[in-house]
Amino acid sequence: MKVPETAELFDLEYTAAAEYLSGYVRPWEALAGIKELVAALGKTLGGDYTEVAPEVWVHRSARVAPTAYLGAPCIIGEGTEVRHCAFVRGSALVGRNCVIGNSVELKNVILFDGVQVPHYNYVGDSILGHKAHMGAGSITSNVKGDRSAVTVRCGGERITTGLKKFGAMIGDYAEIGCNSVLNPGTILGRRTSVYPLTSLRGVYPADCIVKNDSAVIKRKEKFTHEEG
Repeated sequence: MKVPETAELFDLEYTAAAEYLSGYVRPWEALAGIKELVAALGKTLGGDYTEVAPEVWVHRSARVAPTAYLGAPCIIGEGTEVRHCAFVRGSALVGRNCVIGNSVELKNVILFDGVQVPHYNYVGDSILGHKAHMGAGSITSNVKGDRSAVTVRCGGERITTGLKKFGAMIGDYAEIGCNSVLNPGTILGRRTSVYPLTSLRGVYPADCIVKNDSAVIKRKEKFTHEEG
């Protein structure tokens, strides 16, 4: 097993960050520049977006609850719903037709089109691919307990990232079960599903079912995505 590259995790057709992300083979290397990316992209947006506060751009078709907080810089895409008491701390690029749920916190993230983080999720220093879904209460843990640099565990190999804050890279169509924890440096392949109450660490291949850290099985049937 090898660490998947950016193009193996994400279909770049489904994000405004396509050109930016294409410059990185290892996707976590893109985390450091998200703030600058969002600020620059925002200045290029057309009349369908309103700058509701300095460096906070919201598409006219997006629905943002009056109790939600949008911190700069951030972009909220077409058709996206930001629900009651969501807390977008900033450095967030949220794509089209996403759901940012009640009491969800986002910080330094790229969410591709169709991502759903609908209930009590924390997503920090992470990238979520097209139509990835996080079940209620599932979170990305983005800092190690000893505050040392995050490493990516892939088999017996440890890859140093040099980042003190790195949550998860979640591939297209991945499904995270309720109350699961993605420990720092987790990478989840496309179309992989995770059981509820699972603690993840390291690299998990595409098209798998993860029951726990030692029980990872390949799908027997072709993956199909049901619209929620």
